[in-house]
Amino acid sequence: MTAELDGRNSELADALWESLPYRSLQGHALVAGEHLYHAAPIPSLLHLPASERIPDRRDAPNGTIFCSALQHLGIKYGTLTEPMPATPIGQIVEEDMPGLLEAGRAIWDSVYSTKKPILAEVRRAGSEGGHRIPLLAATDPEARRLIHDVHSATERDWLSGPQELADLHAGVIPSGAGSFDTVLPTLLFVNGETRPLGYATYGGLVRATVQGMPLESLRHMARLMVGLPAEFLGYCGLERLWEFTQRFLGCLDQLDREDFLSVVSQLALYVNCLGGWNLHLYPWDSGDHLRQLRPDEAVSQP
Repeated sequence: MTAELDGRNSELADALWESLPYRSLQGHALVAGEHLYHAAPIPSLLHLPASERIPDRRDAPNGTIFCSALQHLGIKYGTLTEPMPATPIGQIVEEDMPGLLEAGRAIWDSVYSTKKPILAEVRRAGSEGGHRIPLLAATDPEARRLIHDVHSATERDWLSGPQELADLHAGVIPSGAGSFDTVLPTLLFVNGETRPLGYATYGGLVRATVQGMPLESLRHMARLMVGLPAEFLGYCGLERLWEFTQRFLGCLDQLDREDFLSVVSQLALYVNCLGGWNLHLYPWDSGDHLRQLRPDEAVSQP
């Protein structure tokens, strides 16, 4: 389908335009309603300012395209329930709206039940497709090696999924995490730690760096915020993430502001890749017997 950029939030739209083409695992909102989104390999989305916000994205026309500070490209295709501000950049053309509805249903089935990945390709209309993960620069040798290794892991996992997550969701957990040999609670906790680690912690460190937080404060916040969840995720099976985190904390004191920004930006992309695949692999339909009661429905008493 085709979208038109319409001049809103030009800095975000330009960042998207310059990153094209790329491919990504397509996701679907799990609590917000009829909304599609995927992780975009665009580090600057984490911090670029928005010049125009919709106060409540529920009111946006269907087919509206958003870029967000969660490093997402999103498309509203129907009714949303979650009230939140959003930053629009364009609109799906009218003749492609039926296709958008069809895609929305197929992607919901992919995420919720079938687990067959659907990959989105975003490209300039009339141009060739393709894909790349940006490799950020650093002057410190340890930072440069860490960025290279994180980039390699992200490239390997972006379109096919991390083997560590595949093993975890198959019940292969070398540490034995999961009381009494259970798997679902471990999957739930991994999801609950991975998403905020990417969205809030690393995304927050990127924004704080760009917005001028003193370097020593950035180092202090990194020490406070990244170690504990990464260690827990390593115990649950994401050992590569824990290794990267230890290397980051080990070279933290020697990083200048530019190198710090490059490292946390590269790690944010990697963690958001993990988060996207974890959301796809999670067995959401295991709770299919649980359905919401509407306000006018009686509650049965045991």
